[in-house]
Amino acid sequence: MARSVNQAFEEFNINTVNLIKENTDNARSSRDWLIDQLINFPENIEDFPKDHPEKHIKYGSFARNTKIRPLDDIDLMYCLHASHAYYSVDIFDKSKYYIHTQNSSDELKNLSDDANILSSIKVVNKLVKALNTVPQYSNSEIKRNQEAAVLNLTSYSWSYDIVPCFYTVHNFYLIPDGSGNWKATNPVIDHDNIKNTNQTYGGKVYQLVRTLKYWNMNFVSPKIGSYLFEVFIINFVKYQGTQNDFNDINIRNFFNYLYQNIFYDVNDPKNIQGNINNLTTEERAKISKKAKESYDYAIKAVDFEINETNQEKAIENWRNIFGEKFPKYE
Repeated sequence: MARSVNQAFEEFNINTVNLIKENTDNARSSRDWLIDQLINFPENIEDFPKDHPEKHIKYGSFARNTKIRPLDDIDLMYCLHASHAYYSVDIFDKSKYYIHTQNSSDELKNLSDDANILSSIKVVNKLVKALNTVPQYSNSEIKRNQEAAVLNLTSYSWSYDIVPCFYTVHNFYLIPDGSGNWKATNPVIDHDNIKNTNQTYGGKVYQLVRTLKYWNMNFVSPKIGSYLFEVFIINFVKYQGTQNDFNDINIRNFFNYLYQNIFYDVNDPKNIQGNINNLTTEERAKISKKAKESYDYAIKAVDFEINETNQEKAIENWRNIFGEKFPKYE
């Protein structure tokens, strides 16, 4: 129950959207303990490759402070030391990388094929086997899922996606591509992108992202991929050049931005993947229609709140956008 739009959004974010602080604190402690186990693998696990501790990365929406309920997964990148291995790019597919290990350590050679090309599948499987040796994880489910070693804990509701990686001399990372080879990425750029945007535009961008993610997750069909959706919001904030002190105004303006810009290509902020908007024309049209519908409700909501000074009607219209979990007018 709420007496004003501002109060309604505050209650909505606290009670429905944002992660519960106790869960977040427990997850961070659990994650840090896991990182300590990973760092010990080269010493404790036979034939395990050396790691590169200063290049391990906490990444993904949990690390970027944009995760919403439920807290179901936490992402880590576990950086291995190349030990004089080097990479090359496929002649025909510039997104495919190979790691050559003929001059590298025996530990990496053991995970390579006869041509001394490092197999990302073997690397992930090696990590899975190492995780199985940790006594505290004995009752957990540990498996490989494409590019990650997945650790499903029995004691918590979240799982860990642990991605092995290498840091290159050209300041990007190589991670498994799911089919045995490697692909380029750099989550540090994504982390800095939203952090700097939030600092530059009034400190409300993190909450804007989380609230809008709830809308995307629950009311948009087809859903926009989480990473692409974050980039849309960051691009919107930069396009606006300024943010209102009240995020309901920013939400209204974003719907207007999205229903028009969903049709265009979206460049990868890391300048690695090129266009990341892989939605079909039909999917873009459906999303645009939903964003326009939400924009129309948001226009009414803001008009009732500001011009008509009718908080009840304003809240009713926000409930049309965010559903029954958005607080009612008291």
